[in-house]
Amino acid sequence: MSRAQEERPRIPPRWFVRLAWGIHRAIYRITRGRVGLWRPKPQGWGTLHLTTIGRRTGEEREVILGYFEDGPNLVTMAMNGWAAPDPAWWLNLQAQPDARVVVRDGPRLVHARAAQGDERARLWARWRDIDTGLDSLAALRSAETAVVILEPLAGPNR
Repeated sequence: MSRAQEERPRIPPRWFVRLAWGIHRAIYRITRGRVGLWRPKPQGWGTLHLTTIGRRTGEEREVILGYFEDGPNLVTMAMNGWAAPDPAWWLNLQAQPDARVVVRDGPRLVHARAAQGDERARLWARWRDIDTGLDSLAALRSAETAVVILEPLAGPNR
């Protein structure tokens, strides 16, 4: 085995990643949200349930994502299991940036945007502190991984 092959991070096959995501969503649905979401631990990440509007269908689309808190904002990455294309939820948010999230503390209405420049560098470094293999995994993608900021919308949340 060559040195390059040894240094390349090992990720599960795509079918396994998709199966794990499906099981996680099913557990969340079956338990009506009682299981499947958790708050970020110190120097760790939590999970949130994001509902977007499909850019082609106009129908609601749901996904569970890892996140951490940055002040009032929730921060996630558009990584698609480290596969090359951007995930559908991120494409949906680019078309319609207002969305609904549910975190362990309850629902929130948010506005999504990609972090840019120094802000992206700062948030990426924070992800790197949480996941030490982040840079080698991100190198598997052909495009830069978007760091997505979910900012709370003013007004009552549902």
